[in-house]
Amino acid sequence: QVQLVESGGGLVQPGGSLRLSCEASRTFLVSNAMAWYRQAPGKERELVADISSVGTTTYADSVKGRFTIARDNFKKTVYLQMNSLKPEDTAVYYCKVTLSLSGASYWGQGTQVTVSS
Repeated sequence: QVQLVESGGGLVQPGGSLRLSCEASRTFLVSNAMAWYRQAPGKERELVADISSVGTTTYADSVKGRFTIARDNFKKTVYLQMNSLKPEDTAVYYCKVTLSLSGASYWGQGTQVTVSS
């Protein structure tokens, strides 16, 4: 069974930092392509960052230099370190895994990030 559980969201002031975690139910999951998306109210879900099965990372232009995606296979967890947060980063953040063999994708339930003074 594939399960992804996000955590680490919350309320933070502009300029602050948060680290999101996405823990997978099975160790092998995190060795596949993993990604963080976000969806703000009234907007479409957008890709924030992803990490391939071989460790290649990509970022949305809006978060380059501020966010870092990383994975810890031993802990079955993918992280999103978010620094210099801005109000426009406010959204529900979702973790996604795409299995290399089948191409199937699975999503976590999301975690709310609010950047406000």
